[in-house]
Amino acid sequence: MGTLFGEGVKTRIKEKLLSECNLHTIVRLPNGVFNPYTSIKTNLLFFTKGESTKNIWFHEHPYPPGYKSYSKTKPIKIEEFAAEKAWWNNREENEFAWCVSIEEIKANGYNLDIKNPYQ
Repeated sequence: MGTLFGEGVKTRIKEKLLSECNLHTIVRLPNGVFNPYTSIKTNLLFFTKGESTKNIWFHEHPYPPGYKSYSKTKPIKIEEFAAEKAWWNNREENEFAWCVSIEEIKANGYNLDIKNPYQ
């Protein structure tokens, strides 16, 4: 697990980061985006420096129709981010997007591995 998804000292790092920066969006990419180098899920984090986090929006990037995984021969393509781009300036919760308050993040020990409540 990476720094933002662990406990202990990692919790204090997240606490400081979320109080000094606004982590406003986490885009969760599916398994295989960086195959063959790693098969773990990857997250894109979007911050605004100088203001504290109030809410974090999560957007789960789905596989395109017909895909069960990405690979060297079937990589992720920029065109696949059309849904995130359309959602970005008009955010509403849906089957791929949900919002979590900083109070909920704090109550869960600053754990940022928040599962999609719609799945």
